[in-house]
Amino acid sequence: MSLPKITRLPSVRLLSSIHQQLLLPSIPPPSVPRRAVSQGEYRRPGQPKEDKFPWQPINFSFSKGVEGIKKHFTLLKKEFFERWEGPEGKPLLEHMLEQNRVMWAFRGPESLKQWTVSSDREIGGHSEVQLTLGKNNNTCFLSGTLNATPPKDGETRYSGYCTLRSQQPLRSFDRKKHYDLSSFNTLHLRVRGDGRPWMISIAAEKYYSHQKDDIYNYFLYTRGGPYWQDVKIPFSKFFLTHRGRIQDDQHHLWLDKINTIGFTLGDKADGQFQLEIDFIAVCKDYAHTEEFAYELYKRNPEV
Repeated sequence: MSLPKITRLPSVRLLSSIHQQLLLPSIPPPSVPRRAVSQGEYRRPGQPKEDKFPWQPINFSFSKGVEGIKKHFTLLKKEFFERWEGPEGKPLLEHMLEQNRVMWAFRGPESLKQWTVSSDREIGGHSEVQLTLGKNNNTCFLSGTLNATPPKDGETRYSGYCTLRSQQPLRSFDRKKHYDLSSFNTLHLRVRGDGRPWMISIAAEKYYSHQKDDIYNYFLYTRGGPYWQDVKIPFSKFFLTHRGRIQDDQHHLWLDKINTIGFTLGDKADGQFQLEIDFIAVCKDYAHTEEFAYELYKRNPEV
């Protein structure tokens, strides 16, 4: 015998709907945020957004294209003939016996085009920095005002820095050019400061994406006063940092893949500063036999 079907009464349906609305409020299903197809550059809080396509700032003029072709083919021709003479256009014997090399010498306005200055104004800070030539146009003069007051954006907690960094050298067709300093072991500077401590930064080529913020640092203590100061720092003293944090896993600086060198001031002492640089060179110090000044991890321990 089949059982009769039980039908729900309208009153029961009405009570269940009232129970759901009053006692159990409806909870919308969790929504998964959609990820943007293309992510632009980081924008500080409060900075207006530029509604421009990526190709709008590019200059597509015919004359600029012709100048670019001439420039790159001239560099390609220079690179081709330099390889016949020797490394970096020097004879092989001279390259092997070279003990000193001046990397950057500030002699005229053209030498300043190889450098870039920046400060915390890029993140909303209040520091100022400028790079000019010395009195006799034979030195560079870095000066400005340091202000460690953080911007009032609700995000930045620390501020107050000024930097001077050399530009990345390029070969023909905008290929990266590296400085090969494997024949040298010491950095030689001739500077004249105001007594403030600076941080020297050396950036080498990165082979992995997580190493893009790796940089090697060491300290530069200026004496102040009117006299020049010759500073020699072995490359073995430079320690590895990542976004300003010293790493536990230290390893040697790759001297055959040097990209840039820079100077950073961030001692949190508000006020004016100045640093005058005559030249930046490298040398071979035979009295220095230290390989690396810091502890290395033994990856394959002896049994």
